[in-house]
Amino acid sequence: MLDRLKSLFRRRAGFAALDAAQFPRFEAGAVWLVGAGPGAPGLLSLLGYHALQQADVVVHDALVSPRLLAMAGPRAEIVFAGKRGGRPSPQQADISLKLVDLARRGHRVLRLKGGDPFMFGRGGEEALALAEAGISFRIVPGISSGLGGLAYAGIPVTHRDANQTVIFLTGHDETGGLPQVVDWTAIAKAAPVIVMFMAVRHLPNIAGKLLAAGRDPADRLAVVSNGTLPDQSVVETTLGAAGSLADLETPAIVVVGPVSAYRPLLDWYAPDLRENGIG
Repeated sequence: MLDRLKSLFRRRAGFAALDAAQFPRFEAGAVWLVGAGPGAPGLLSLLGYHALQQADVVVHDALVSPRLLAMAGPRAEIVFAGKRGGRPSPQQADISLKLVDLARRGHRVLRLKGGDPFMFGRGGEEALALAEAGISFRIVPGISSGLGGLAYAGIPVTHRDANQTVIFLTGHDETGGLPQVVDWTAIAKAAPVIVMFMAVRHLPNIAGKLLAAGRDPADRLAVVSNGTLPDQSVVETTLGAAGSLADLETPAIVVVGPVSAYRPLLDWYAPDLRENGIG
């Protein structure tokens, strides 16, 4: 079977060889929830690219790259549905209703979400709304910024010499405030490494809660802004000094713990590699 597949793909070179692949049909009246990845267009999956080419309507988040949107089919309608903390944004319920309405009108609807749809992306809420409305849907996972963004900064989210566990958490709730249901004492003690999404605004408060729960002020802390993009930047400090950080760029991922110690040797995303903008 492998030889037969190889013969099919070898009839064309490069990406054109993918024309021989039997991608799943993107049916009219269906919604695909696709993870766009952490930012760099090159990190989109093959299924995600297939969906971009086939979709009649692309409903995208604020953090989806314009370079990636430019890969959509020539007749695709592009609909912005971005949510950014502290700024006027569409309500989640309205976005879900929009997806249902577009599908019921017979469109092939691509919901393109930054990172991974199910990693603090509210993809679960949208999928539930589609299921309850009887709309056919497919989930296409993406590379989470909590993994990809750190990788591009030379920070492994796990390393067997540093940690066997990691915690992922969001730095704000649906109101934009500090999450009230998080047990910060348990979080502080549960894992050596904590990866935080959307945490810059509340970082001094979060750091204070972790310190009060017993985390070492000398714990390493890194903030990766615009991860995987040409303007990526990294700020490194300690948990105890996190309250003094100012003017941090967003979007950003915050990581607390020993894994950022590997960055000096693993910082591979050099300026000359950023020129093509693809990743």
